[in-house]
Amino acid sequence: MSILLLLAMFLWSQSEGALLRKTNLTIYFQDRFAGPNATTVPITGIPGHLWTYGSFGTVFCIDSPITEGLEGSSEQLARGHGVHVTSALDGSITYVSISIVFITKESNGSTIQIQGATNQYVKVRELAVVGGTGQFRYARGFATFETAYLDMESAYAVIQCNITMFHF
Repeated sequence: MSILLLLAMFLWSQSEGALLRKTNLTIYFQDRFAGPNATTVPITGIPGHLWTYGSFGTVFCIDSPITEGLEGSSEQLARGHGVHVTSALDGSITYVSISIVFITKESNGSTIQIQGATNQYVKVRELAVVGGTGQFRYARGFATFETAYLDMESAYAVIQCNITMFHF
């Protein structure tokens, strides 16, 4: 089905004079998961249970800065806004819906939409790019997420995100 969609998009783009482009991005989510400056917080869960990443039914809200490099001091390109839900009884699967909202001069306001279910305990997690706006209109592809840095004591993680997508 997705091959047919890509073919239809390509044919439509040819008739409109636009070309389908392939873009590869590597960006870094700067994630603080506790404390007064938390960027990922649990917002609800099963009453009487701990609201943790491994607890079924826990819903987290995300508003993380996204940078060009691994260091938190590198240029901020976007923000990651969305939710993720621990959606497997054993806590292994997380359903993710996130919008990457660009803030740089060249891409200001453009977005990439990522969603899907993934095993949060594997090293590299893969999700679908299901849409986009602005410079990434009609985006389709995939994104991988890998923890590049984790400091449990300071509740800070850097998540490397590699995106491969086709768009107009």
